Amino acid sequence: MWRVNITCDGEAWKVSGAEFKKMVENYQAELIGSKKMPDGTRIMGYKIEDVSEAESFQEECAKFVGFTSDFESL
Repeated sequence: MWRVNITCDGEAWKVSGAEFKKMVENYQAELIGSKKMPDGTRIMGYKIEDVSEAESFQEECAKFVGFTSDFESL
């Protein structure tokens, strides 16, 4: 089981948030944490079972301007 961590600033979320949500629907990803910071930064965590799917999800997240991501074992 893997956790994919995504961080983006408020402006990046305004520009790409809807498209990001559509991309998430293509994966069997479970949102396990989401926090909006006072400065508008968003921090999200998704649980994914398969390592290759976690890698693919992480790579797609990084394609959005202003989004950073990584993944780790749970």
